[in-house]
Amino acid sequence: MNAEGYDFVIVGGGSAGCVLAARLSEDPAARVLLLEAGGRDRHPFYHVPAGFAKMTRGIGSWGWSTVPQRHMQGMQIRFTQGKVIGGGSSINAQIYTRGNALDYDEWRQMGCAGWSYEDVLPYFRKAEDNDTWDNRWHGKGGPLGVSKPSAPLPICEAYFAAAAALGIPRNDDMTGEVQDGAGYYQLTQRNARRSSAAMAYLAPNRGRVNLTVRTGAEVRRIVVESGRAVGVEMMDGARITATSELILSAGAIGSPWMLMRSGIGPAEHLAEVGVRPVLDQPGVGSNLQDHLDLFVIAEVTGPHTYDRYAKLHWSAVAGVQYLLTRKGPVASSLFETGGFWYADKDARSPDIQFHLGLGSGIEAGVAAMPNGGVTLNSAYLRPRSRGTVRLASADPAVAPLIDPNYWEDAHDREMSLRGLKLAQEIMAQAPLRPYVLAERLPGPEVRTDADYFDFACRHAKTDHHPAGTCRMGADPAAVVDPRLRFNGIAGLRVVDASVMPTVVSSNTNAATIMIAEKAADMIRADHGSR
Repeated sequence: MNAEGYDFVIVGGGSAGCVLAARLSEDPAARVLLLEAGGRDRHPFYHVPAGFAKMTRGIGSWGWSTVPQRHMQGMQIRFTQGKVIGGGSSINAQIYTRGNALDYDEWRQMGCAGWSYEDVLPYFRKAEDNDTWDNRWHGKGGPLGVSKPSAPLPICEAYFAAAAALGIPRNDDMTGEVQDGAGYYQLTQRNARRSSAAMAYLAPNRGRVNLTVRTGAEVRRIVVESGRAVGVEMMDGARITATSELILSAGAIGSPWMLMRSGIGPAEHLAEVGVRPVLDQPGVGSNLQDHLDLFVIAEVTGPHTYDRYAKLHWSAVAGVQYLLTRKGPVASSLFETGGFWYADKDARSPDIQFHLGLGSGIEAGVAAMPNGGVTLNSAYLRPRSRGTVRLASADPAVAPLIDPNYWEDAHDREMSLRGLKLAQEIMAQAPLRPYVLAERLPGPEVRTDADYFDFACRHAKTDHHPAGTCRMGADPAAVVDPRLRFNGIAGLRVVDASVMPTVVSSNTNAATIMIAEKAADMIRADHGSR
């Protein structure tokens, strides 16, 4: 095999890239190369569920932040994006949610033929190896481990009762027929270990002679000749050719960043930063959407959560427990409980998502309670605000300018603050009183609308769900068509969360894996593969 020539070259070894590499290499005649800028997932933190607590502090991340948010008093938000094989699936909280069925039906209504809920449901099922259900909504035997939590705590049941006191019902399957309610999330885990896309899709297939995976492989630019993407140029100047297709799967930030560095994007902006335009495509890097997270943190009355395990001797105890039983704190993703409900009672489906954090200070920049705490995150799911990804420089070593433009639309702010107040109400209900000593954040001093706004501008964070920056559609302004082929450049496809016309109403990892499963079938059909 020619080491520098492949049928399919995939740029980005995150969730989508791993799926594509595995599925496309099922055809033994297809020579597939997967390029990942980050390293291997050798560290145990990538594999034990509780390793998530270390991830927002920079392990396996690009280390980016947003630009100052002009509608939020200029705050800058740490914006963790995976830089490791498996991408976000190797560093996230392992929460398996798909969004609402109406999200996908709306994609179809927006001109994305073949992307309705009934169209995509078979690909969700195809990916799954679900430890609980095998029915219309769930599948068994797929590559991706999907499991019930193995280490729930009693405070979780109290949370369900507190939600029920406000009319939020218990829901044992929030990815099934109905999304509404509170319950345990299913998790991308198998046998109490993280089931990342790298472990689920790549690891079992590393022996295929037609599949090459390179980590630490940073791409400088996409090479376009006579209107066709013919390969990539690496940082060291080496070129790799793609004879069938070049597939960009670098994520909702990385994909537009790569395209613009290659001269593909808004021509005026590219010229301003010293990049020679190859194709003027204003949609590249536009339409950025993300879920902004606000949270309540309460001090607890005793060791009801996992905070004490931050201490060295308790960490050792937890490690031994995990090794012997596959249970306990190390087996917990720390955010395995939550739910979906309404900030706007007239919303077409739940527009707020909750994540119950079994501790305090779990994520970087979030306050820890000295005596232990519990966190309830809330996020508005269908923001109207739209942001951008742009180049700060033509130098590929310089981070992109990430501007989610949070709260440009006042509706987003109103719904987000309603969600935060609903989270406070849940935490104040009687079933949680044996566990909760007092709310510490926002706290009783936050009363007026101005107080809540100021609190949000000091404490908000991202839910790490960027999407939409290479929008799919049938209109001329769309970046890719419904088969994810790049409009205006042959031989180039984009497959990742950037193609979502609108961000799904939940965590995005499962939807990204689904997109890649569906894309793999389309690519193979287009090239006559088996």
